Amino acid sequence: MSTSTEEYLEALYTLTQEGESASTTAISKKLNFAPASVTEMVQKLADNGYVNYSPYQGVTLTPKGFGIAQKMTRKHRLLERFLYDVLKIGKEKVHSEACGLEHALSDETARAMCQTLKAPDKCPDDGQVIPPCDHGFSSCDECRQWGQDNLEKIGKRKTDVVAMSALKEHQEGLISFIRGDNKVLRRLLDLGLTPGTRIKVSRVAPLKGPMEIACRGSRLALGEEIAGNVFVEKAKG
Repeated sequence: MSTSTEEYLEALYTLTQEGESASTTAISKKLNFAPASVTEMVQKLADNGYVNYSPYQGVTLTPKGFGIAQKMTRKHRLLERFLYDVLKIGKEKVHSEACGLEHALSDETARAMCQTLKAPDKCPDDGQVIPPCDHGFSSCDECRQWGQDNLEKIGKRKTDVVAMSALKEHQEGLISFIRGDNKVLRRLLDLGLTPGTRIKVSRVAPLKGPMEIACRGSRLALGEEIAGNVFVEKAKG
């Protein structure tokens, strides 16, 4: 896959996080490309099954495009953390440096980097959530126990997931992956938030306030830090 394709998909991942389509104008501004070039590239992405595109209705990622976009975004934000935390490069430089490195970063190296950094949840540049890996684990603890075996043996997660914090009121989801150390995992287990559990968002407080969810017949209030590290498969419809 070309670097240009990955850059477009990564930009669309950011622009469509709220569930809305992205206009070609927004993509043009995000990537600093000419509008005519953006329209031509978007059409190519649609022809290859990476996006849905209709003039005047915007662009959205297909499941195929979303998986690639999420992986590239994850690699970029992991690299930002590594550059900032380990190499002590300034925040003002980590974004541009990560842009130049992310396309060459293998899945194996990204996993090792994540383990070395102890599964970071946000990038240092602007505090955006680092997407989860697409390996077939239900928690970071399970990943650590697996060791450094070949990733082909591990397999891929069968569904795309989003942070619970990205859900809106009345949306439902099935918990698929929990990020964090054993302490975080135990706390969530005590709350009944285990992989395979279905949840429904009852209320989202403004200004990044707590999120209220229905889970196993109870209501729970979760802060952004917890909700941002529980990943769910969104219910369709």
